[in-house]
Amino acid sequence: MQTGDDIGGAAAGDGGESVSAGGGGGVPSGDGGESVSAGDGRGSASAPNGGGAASGDGGGSASAPNGGDAVPAGNGGDAVPAGDGGDTMSARHSEGVSTGNGGGGTDAQPRQRSRAPVMSDVGRLAGVSHQTVSRVINGSPHVRPETRDRVMAAMEELGYRPNPVARALVTGRSKMLGVVSFDTTLYGPASTLFGIERAAHEAGYFIIVASLEALERSSVIDAVERLRRQGVEGILVIAPHAQAGEALLHAPTDVPLVAAEAGPEHGAPVVAVDQVAGAVSATRHLLELGHRTVHHISGPRDFIEARQRREGWQATLTSAGAEIPEPLEGDWSPQAGYELGRRLSRDKSVSAVFVANDQMALGLLRAMHEAGRTVPGDLSVVGFDDIPEAAFFQPPLTTVRQDFIEMGRRSLRMLLRTIETGRRASVEPLVPPELVVRGSTGAAPAR
Repeated sequence: MQTGDDIGGAAAGDGGESVSAGGGGGVPSGDGGESVSAGDGRGSASAPNGGGAASGDGGGSASAPNGGDAVPAGNGGDAVPAGDGGDTMSARHSEGVSTGNGGGGTDAQPRQRSRAPVMSDVGRLAGVSHQTVSRVINGSPHVRPETRDRVMAAMEELGYRPNPVARALVTGRSKMLGVVSFDTTLYGPASTLFGIERAAHEAGYFIIVASLEALERSSVIDAVERLRRQGVEGILVIAPHAQAGEALLHAPTDVPLVAAEAGPEHGAPVVAVDQVAGAVSATRHLLELGHRTVHHISGPRDFIEARQRREGWQATLTSAGAEIPEPLEGDWSPQAGYELGRRLSRDKSVSAVFVANDQMALGLLRAMHEAGRTVPGDLSVVGFDDIPEAAFFQPPLTTVRQDFIEMGRRSLRMLLRTIETGRRASVEPLVPPELVVRGSTGAAPAR
């Protein structure tokens, strides 16, 4: 057996000799032939009769005739099969290699990935049983606070994340709630969804959202069914549309369900802002400023909230004995407010307008500005919602604020109460709105 400088370990199969030269890993020979490894940048040699050959430290690769496999060069390649004898070779720098055909040798073990921590690891670090860890994860009250703190600290140190599927199997609770929503580009539904998500996070629940293009009966029922298949414990439906409210009357009764923002008058629990009270406060504010009557730009008539705001506006005028102008119907957009505002701007007797949302009020303000009607000098305007931009309109918009965070909190509380008790929740009091007076309203102009 010949040796060279920096010889790596070598193994021989079937009686053949194995030679390693210069910095390369040892290589096996097969069927009596010699196998040579050339390292340190030198050329490579071939091993006849099936022996594998390799070059090390950047040397060229060697050929292995008569069925032997050629082996690539390198310091750190993976183990490579060689030749007719099933020999394997590691091309790692200066490491031993295994023999074929029964020869002895040393295998180079590949690096193993570290496994994810499990519950027993947490228990071992915290000095408790895995049953105690399970009780902590599942929120059992039968754990001492100091033990709970120790387990939580161990989970944090190990990066342990409980398996929600396993936890659901143990507790029978998925800690997931479904939300059916519609057109979250509108401020009301989007803000309602945000309020629900925030309240759910505080309560330790996850939210799965099914967003629909149209709140038709079939689409709402389909969304409820899809959420049920995801294992949600209960469902919140953001149902500002009349058709959605009607669809809830036909929803499955074996899953807890609450309507948020608006809903049917009977048949399903509803959490909502008092839209009628908001419209009353807006209309009364304008009458108290001396305006003889108040015009109204409403939302689409198939929206429950639009109907309720119109009812509040009309009831206030009726109770004040004021004339009731024909309402103009928009689609919630600034474009609709602008176009309807142009119509109103031509009637110089119009001195006060209650607009069903702030976006349409923005369009109205633009139309009045273009027509040379000053606000609030010639015309007072009240919106609804109090969007974040309302305070920065020109002039700043007087509007009715809806507390979407409180509505989300109440709707979630009602749903969880239904889940816990198994009984349909009682009626939740309406969330009160707030009139926010800014610069777009003033005393009626002298006639």
